[in-house]
Amino acid sequence: MQKRKKMGIALVLAVLVLIFAPFFSGGYWTKVLTGVFMFGITAEALNIIAGYTGYAAFGNVGFFGLGAYVVGVLMTKVNFPFLPAMLIGGVIAALLAALYGLPILRLKGHYFAIATLGISEFTREIIYNWPSLTGGGNGITMPIIQRSPEWINFYFYYLNLIVLGVCTTCVWLISRSRFGYTLRAIRGNEDAAMTMGINTRNYKVLAWAISAFFTALAGGIYAYWFTYIEPGAVFDLFISVKMWVMLLLGGGMTVLGPLVGAFLFEILSEIIWGEFLFIHAAVLGVVIILIVLFMPQGFMKLIRQRIGLATFLANIRENRVT
Repeated sequence: MQKRKKMGIALVLAVLVLIFAPFFSGGYWTKVLTGVFMFGITAEALNIIAGYTGYAAFGNVGFFGLGAYVVGVLMTKVNFPFLPAMLIGGVIAALLAALYGLPILRLKGHYFAIATLGISEFTREIIYNWPSLTGGGNGITMPIIQRSPEWINFYFYYLNLIVLGVCTTCVWLISRSRFGYTLRAIRGNEDAAMTMGINTRNYKVLAWAISAFFTALAGGIYAYWFTYIEPGAVFDLFISVKMWVMLLLGGGMTVLGPLVGAFLFEILSEIIWGEFLFIHAAVLGVVIILIVLFMPQGFMKLIRQRIGLATFLANIRENRVT
């Protein structure tokens, strides 16, 4: 009980710090934190299908790019407002994930992972070869926001923070619900779950649809924030790699793990970029390998183990004293 209170207080303090950070951090670090939040959304969304359900959705970047292009097309072709366009992008991505999931989620392991990559490439090729709607290889230039740079920084900072908060809350609710326990059962032994009468297909489809929805929201925010999109940028496989690295660094099947991983990855990237300008990618790769070697189950699992060990030792001392 005492531990939960301390963790609750720490979480509230962290949220308060993030809410007021833009007023003290300056424009540069505000943008860095905005990027942390945006990719934190994608990592948290991946956590639903990969962490809790155990299905390696390497092609989730396809939903990121789809969300970006739905926003781009709606805003430039029919003058649609940004926020409704972003939500429509999320809904379309969720519907497509459900449609794709019916046949694809019958596959397991690396077969499923390869299939999701194929879906991502298929979506990218459609967008690339539909220039009348998507601009093709020329991409889409978004409408300019007629506001000050400071207002724009604040807007996207808080928008990403709110969406991240909603996504994290959704994962927390899933983790404590029957739905979440069913996803864990599928991850542990899907055949046994089916034997118990669980319709695993429906649960997997719903998990992937929710994951796609939040990933597409992040893609829509990316499109308007960066003001220009093209297929090579928003369907870049490196975005998918970042999602996975963040998830692994923080720890899958934990609520806060992907957020911790996003902070670790982005902050490390910025620090290493500043110190090692020409070999930053190699240095970052070495650092990530070392972290994964010494924390194979993620940062949050390591913290839990340390807390558990500390509690165990404290109980032993108390018993000796009594």
